[in-house]
Amino acid sequence: MPGTKKLVIVESPAKAKTIGQYLGSGYEVMASVGHIRDLVEPKNLPAELKKGSLGKFSVDVENGFEPYYVVSDAKKKTVADLKRALKGADELYLATDEDREGEAIAWHLLEELKPKVPVKRMVFHEITKDAIQKAQENTRELDTALVDAQETRRILDRLYGYEVSPVLWRKVGPGLSAGRVQSAATRLVVDRERERLAFVSASYWDLSAIFSPETERSPFPSRLVRVNGTRISSGRDFDDRGVLTSDALTLDGETAQALAEALYRPGVGVLVQSVESKPYTRRPAAPFTTSTLQQEAARKLRFSARQTMSVAQSLYENGYITYMRTDSPALSQQAVDAARSQAKRLYGADTVPDKPRVYTGKSKNAQEAHEAIRPSGDTFKTPSELESILRGNDWKLYDLIWKRTVASQMADAKGSTASVVVAATTLEPVTGIAQGPASPASGTLAEFVATGTVITFRGFLAAYEEGRDEDRHAADNAPADAKLPQLTEGQTLSVDDVEAKGHDTSAPPRYTEASLVKTLEELGIGRPSTYAAIMSTIVDRGYVTPRGTALVPNWIAFSVVRLLEDYFADLVEYDFTASMEDDLDLIAGGEADRVDWLNGFYFGNDSHRGLRKVIDNLGEIDARDINSIPLGEGITLRIGRYGPYLEAPSDDPETPRRVNVPEDLAPDELTPAKARELMDAPVVGDRVLGLNPDTGKEVIVKDGRFGPYVTERVPEAEPEIAVDSETGEIIETAAEADASAATAAEGTTLTKAPARKKAAPKKAAAPKERTASLFKSMAVDTVDLDTALKLLDLPRTVGADPESGDEILAQNGRYGPYLKKGTDTRSLTSEDQIFDIDLAGALELYAQPKYGARRASSALKEFEQPDPVSGKAIKIKDGRFGAYVTDGETNATIPRGETVEDVDYDRAVQLIADKRARGPVKKGAAKKAPAQKSTAKKPAAKKTTTTAAAKKTTTAAKKPATRRAPAKKTGLPTTQAPESD
Repeated sequence: MPGTKKLVIVESPAKAKTIGQYLGSGYEVMASVGHIRDLVEPKNLPAELKKGSLGKFSVDVENGFEPYYVVSDAKKKTVADLKRALKGADELYLATDEDREGEAIAWHLLEELKPKVPVKRMVFHEITKDAIQKAQENTRELDTALVDAQETRRILDRLYGYEVSPVLWRKVGPGLSAGRVQSAATRLVVDRERERLAFVSASYWDLSAIFSPETERSPFPSRLVRVNGTRISSGRDFDDRGVLTSDALTLDGETAQALAEALYRPGVGVLVQSVESKPYTRRPAAPFTTSTLQQEAARKLRFSARQTMSVAQSLYENGYITYMRTDSPALSQQAVDAARSQAKRLYGADTVPDKPRVYTGKSKNAQEAHEAIRPSGDTFKTPSELESILRGNDWKLYDLIWKRTVASQMADAKGSTASVVVAATTLEPVTGIAQGPASPASGTLAEFVATGTVITFRGFLAAYEEGRDEDRHAADNAPADAKLPQLTEGQTLSVDDVEAKGHDTSAPPRYTEASLVKTLEELGIGRPSTYAAIMSTIVDRGYVTPRGTALVPNWIAFSVVRLLEDYFADLVEYDFTASMEDDLDLIAGGEADRVDWLNGFYFGNDSHRGLRKVIDNLGEIDARDINSIPLGEGITLRIGRYGPYLEAPSDDPETPRRVNVPEDLAPDELTPAKARELMDAPVVGDRVLGLNPDTGKEVIVKDGRFGPYVTERVPEAEPEIAVDSETGEIIETAAEADASAATAAEGTTLTKAPARKKAAPKKAAAPKERTASLFKSMAVDTVDLDTALKLLDLPRTVGADPESGDEILAQNGRYGPYLKKGTDTRSLTSEDQIFDIDLAGALELYAQPKYGARRASSALKEFEQPDPVSGKAIKIKDGRFGAYVTDGETNATIPRGETVEDVDYDRAVQLIADKRARGPVKKGAAKKAPAQKSTAKKPAAKKTTTTAAAKKTTTAAKKPATRRAPAKKTGLPTTQAPESD
């Protein structure tokens, strides 16, 4: 019998807690913790289904691209709990996020829970009491078009990845992956580095001068723009090959210095040639979308895209901001009123325009929430009001969102911009400068420009000013904020200083996360919900390494992009990738059919060749060629399995010379000159340190694939030589001389005995030579023989335990230096302790608890405040897979791209909370393929509202419940769920 409670299912536990406070006792709010089902890994399919395309993709491409979904092991308990709660409910509210992903989660919940009570779809874009109550009163049906679009994206990504990634594994390297948006993003970063590699710098000179009116002391800076009426060149006049692309005059250093000296001489005439003043107006930036929030948080807060979205998610779930995945800059009337009233109260009535500002976005899709990211509610809480509640990164991001929202409804900043042209004429012509259209009768005319902006009304600038990305031509810009005195045309000026300045053109700047997100958005590639994941993926896959804020591609990315460009050209074309997003939008709007679209993408149509045809006609791919980049002078860069290296011919034609490329050398720094320098550098390694006095073997230091190490070998014996005592000539080897002497003494003649075949004796296995890695504090070129011998003799016996008699050994291991006594171990704090620790120190270490002392000393960072959930101390430690945050119960890895220094208390709490919400990872879960069979035997649910569902009843015995027909999805039931077969 149904109960009397209403069950509300949201995505996250934090959101469930907040919403539960608003709905009251008649509701039970539970979290699905994200998706409960996904495409199964093909290896985990039931045995009878591991054939054809279903066995390859877990998608039956021959039958309407029908997907095979399963509930993950980690979510089985969640699903069981939800089913249990549903039994006691009389209504079900699906309150997942208002986007494609959220709609799909709601559909999967409906398919898995099979509710027999009325079901309502509840959506909201902010978590406030009013918004939740309004959403409760205005429920709607499930939007199956949005679900279709999300499912199409998921299947598309599965087909793309499972077809293309294996090609990368075979031809470039194991563990690589290809993805629809990730490949385009990687190509953008690689293309920019290619531009930097091909870039040729050009040099040019200009002059900066300081003038002041003769009647008052009010100096102002200016910059030379014309000489004898001809414009001088700036960085914008050169292309990326260093070629001048205009008719501008390029000054060299000598000419610029001569002109500066000539202008600084007494008697030089300097006049104000013209003064122009124009009104200045600047509009505020639009409220935040997901993309612009990520960009601005990167510029101003130095947040990664992943970090920004994690913090924004926390703010949203706790009711402080509206939904954080949106590509609309529009504000609701409620938000407009709140922003205007707050601006008026805080900054004055004159800072608010008469009419509200209206912002519209370029996106035509309906997949995301339809409002910008803003503070929640009809009255915004100011950052100062939340200082005692929000801390660290949460407060910083809220402060940014609040300022941007309020400023967006404020008045324009106004002022005036003055531009002054100053004409200075030298006493005589300057050598090296030709006469021009405005050349004076004698001397050289130099024209300088100074600009200055005076803000007379700050408007929105009182609240917020948008950040800017790097400008490669910033050096060419005249100071825009110079304070100019009151000047009139024809006014005489004096020269306070003139300086000649040399410049080199700058290569295109590398992408940052902010500028890459901006470019992806401009190209129409990806959607707001995917940007953070894409940034993380290209870093985690090793395609890109952050260097400061810049994204530097690794050489492996060059190989991947080249293979994709040569053999999958369509898939990495920016226009094609963007058009796929438009097609998904059409599916989301119900204007296109997902099966027809997937057929065209995979099998081909009039406008697209089809992924399957591309894969079937790849031809032979030369892996060596794909992974090679000629650098000139016979040097080739090879991208090998263990990293990049340089290769060039050597004296031995069969053994080329190879040199590893330093890890910290960026691709654009590997010029032909640098490559030659690396090839010509003396080989470090294989240095003989001396003989081991105990064994007589040579001790050698080498630089190997896994780092520097020492080893020993038996010296090669040199043949003994017999020398004629009178002539000094070599007559024969010593052994031959002895044989000859013995024969002569016997008076016999040497004859060659016939060869007899003997069984070749079995060669004894050569004893393995001892090796030992160098400590991190040691270097190949400085290690000596004594140190090498100590390394080779490890483990070192520290002494015997006086109680047990067991020897205590000090040695190095996979996870660092440690002591070993029988099976009992203790970690050492440094490698040097292996040689330094004595018996007393070892016994003291063993007297301490095995983990207590070590854990206390291994923390990289500790926080004074405990975790708000567990109540235990939070620490950052260095683990096997990198730094992680822990409260002693839950361990959360610090995402790549974030450093230990970046993680403050609030970020640490957030990481632990996210990991806690995901639940523990069950060991061996992937091996439980037989468990899927029980699911396969369950009869499929009928879909009585669709034709395809009726057909499906005839194949229920063959198709498990986790598969579904590609036909139209059913809407929400009003009284009960569809019956089961």
